[in-house]
Amino acid sequence: MNKTIGIVLIVVGIIMLIWTGFTYTKKEKIIDAGPVQVSADKQKTVNWPPYLGGILLVGGIVIVAISKK
Repeated sequence: MNKTIGIVLIVVGIIMLIWTGFTYTKKEKIIDAGPVQVSADKQKTVNWPPYLGGILLVGGIVIVAISKK
């Protein structure tokens, strides 16, 4: 079980080092006055620091190295 968790952490760490964030579109209501509704698409960005991916990568390597089976 520990080896699987370690491999998942390694994969997630590599992905987080390659892609440091992502952008998605969210529909938000601007005006909601009875039957009249106006909405707009807003872009939201999620970013994380690259060192977080490095920490996950190193932690996954340590877990895989420690697990005996």
